[in-house]
Amino acid sequence: MSINSSQPQVEGKIMENLPNTTFRVQLGDGQILLCHLAGKMRLRWVRLLPGDRVQVETNPYDATRGRIVFKFK
Repeated sequence: MSINSSQPQVEGKIMENLPNTTFRVQLGDGQILLCHLAGKMRLRWVRLLPGDRVQVETNPYDATRGRIVFKFK
């Protein structure tokens, strides 16, 4: 999944697609994050739609941002 696994990873659900592979993701506890797509997922042309379940690495410096690293089937 992620090369740097020291960052906390949580599961969420895509709520909205935004420009430049940016998404609004709602976590299980109701918190909403602004997330961008990880580089390996961009290279593999992974498509995400509202309602998809994803795994997100949260940013330790900004609690409102994250990076999508995995799409659940």
